[in-house]
Amino acid sequence: MPETIHLVRRAGFTINDTPGVITSPIVIAIDGFSSCGKSTLAKALAKKLNYRYIDSGAMYRAVTLFMLEENTKVDQLAEWPEKDLEQFLDKIHITFEINPLTGLSEVVLNGRNVEKSIRDLRISDLVSPVSAIPAIRHRMVDLQKSYGTQKGIVMDGRDIGTTVFPDAELKLFMTARKEVRAKRRFDELNEKGFMVTVDEVMKNIADRDHTDTHRKESPLRQSEDAIVLDNSNMNQVEQLAFAMELIRQRATITAE
Repeated sequence: MPETIHLVRRAGFTINDTPGVITSPIVIAIDGFSSCGKSTLAKALAKKLNYRYIDSGAMYRAVTLFMLEENTKVDQLAEWPEKDLEQFLDKIHITFEINPLTGLSEVVLNGRNVEKSIRDLRISDLVSPVSAIPAIRHRMVDLQKSYGTQKGIVMDGRDIGTTVFPDAELKLFMTARKEVRAKRRFDELNEKGFMVTVDEVMKNIADRDHTDTHRKESPLRQSEDAIVLDNSNMNQVEQLAFAMELIRQRATITAE
């Protein structure tokens, strides 16, 4: 059975996260529900370890954005013959670039940075059904797998530990109470200038949870060897420290 970690903030809570040099790079797979802080933790780990960070969800968001810009609907994509869908996907080229100001990885669609555009709630409403289309999922999974051949990578998503990197040295499955997730997502969207209501965010989360866990192709589920991290009562510093402790248990490290 997966190990579930429920940690609460308390006086004197500390986990040693003294920097070290990891001499044997590993693959870190982070899965979980939407708005659980997967990307936040993954980015922090990648920065601390000097690993490559790949936001797999951003790849599906980029496909969704391209679909909208092509005036195509999800239902149409799902009904297209495989040949037509493959031709559609051949028009999509997704890469990642480092933002020199933030040092973070951002998604590029056909040579255009779309990091902000893909975070719109309109994209959030459609990305789960788009990602459930088998041909799209197969194409993205193949691309994701190619990123991990040299290890030294942190990737987050819905099926990273179960499908993309089933042999990852560290697998985390993140979750949090729904009201906590909704508040985090609401704050994030408003901070980025997207005007939404809490009710809209709650509905979006509920719809995505259902689609992600019930799709036929690589549904969201816990890998048997994943550590389940409920971060409802944890801040970002505590989550990073905890994850670093797990990494130390799985990699060869020498002191700096």
